[in-house]
Amino acid sequence: MSEVRVLVGPGVVADPALLSEIAEREFAALGAAGTVTYARTAGELLPGVPGDGVPVLVPGPEPAARALMAEISGPVVWLDLTRADDVCVGPQARHLHGRGVEGLAWAIRHAVHRSRHPARRIAYGAHADQWAELYLPKDLAGTSVPVIVLVHGGYWRSIWAADLMEPLAADLVGRGFAVWNLEYRRPDLHGWEATTADVAAGVDALATAGEPRLDLDRVAVAGHSAGAQLALRAAADGARVALAVSLAGVLDLVEGDRRWLSSGAVAAALGREAEVYGAASPLARLPLKVRQLVVQGRGDDLDLIDFSRRYARAAKESGDDLTYLEMSGDHFAVIDPGTPLWRTTAVAIADALR
Repeated sequence: MSEVRVLVGPGVVADPALLSEIAEREFAALGAAGTVTYARTAGELLPGVPGDGVPVLVPGPEPAARALMAEISGPVVWLDLTRADDVCVGPQARHLHGRGVEGLAWAIRHAVHRSRHPARRIAYGAHADQWAELYLPKDLAGTSVPVIVLVHGGYWRSIWAADLMEPLAADLVGRGFAVWNLEYRRPDLHGWEATTADVAAGVDALATAGEPRLDLDRVAVAGHSAGAQLALRAAADGARVALAVSLAGVLDLVEGDRRWLSSGAVAAALGREAEVYGAASPLARLPLKVRQLVVQGRGDDLDLIDFSRRYARAAKESGDDLTYLEMSGDHFAVIDPGTPLWRTTAVAIADALR
């Protein structure tokens, strides 16, 4: 059983009882032993490091506590309930931010995942967000294995990161796949061109990962939500993949903008230049000339259901080899290993990569 120590620093603006309720809910759901401690001073955060498991530290606003974020090294999860861009943390540490009090649930999930599923982080660029984590199945015994590249969503906003895809990474490794969980610079801080270039470079970096047991002829790129747009865009641009997978994808950027999807997320990420939309929208890039799997939950945003259905129809009409899978489930059922929708998806991916 994993142990999670949550230490909440002085001055954190949140109801302590609510934070404890969130933590206890996650401990129970994950089968983890956990404690929540409220520090009166910055120095009281230090008992959380080192120790068994991966601690979650919520530093709060005080300068002395925030100074520790860059000083403490090792597998620590730092959590800011508010948005806090450009925070530097120590080696091996992770920083989650901007997700409100529910961010504590995400931080605990990430801490438990890191304890249970160690991965090798490989940089493909100089920026702190240019990396991927490589997971390998146990007992490879010299055999080569297919690879799934995971591209997270979050409507192209920097508060969402690769930890969103960690449950799928663990599930896929258990099914015998290697997994390349990709992080990239998001356009709200770095611009659209940086995002597009990073996803392309991150997929290409598989070939230089230094792992000979990866079967580079059997690579799938799978993206969730906005990550599906990035995944299919990479396939359209010539990424070396055998399969492109959309998981509740944003596949029509023109209509996504017109319908003000997620409070204007499309225009915020890409601007309003017509030529940018033409290059970026998967629907506008058909045919992709890559085998595709489009997965959609019936309980999702109705616009996303519309996008997926119209995209699947147009792709087939263009001559692309596409399988469309629609089942019950909401927007996150497609990345939840416990749902029938994901289990069916995982089988379909395995069949496509045989």
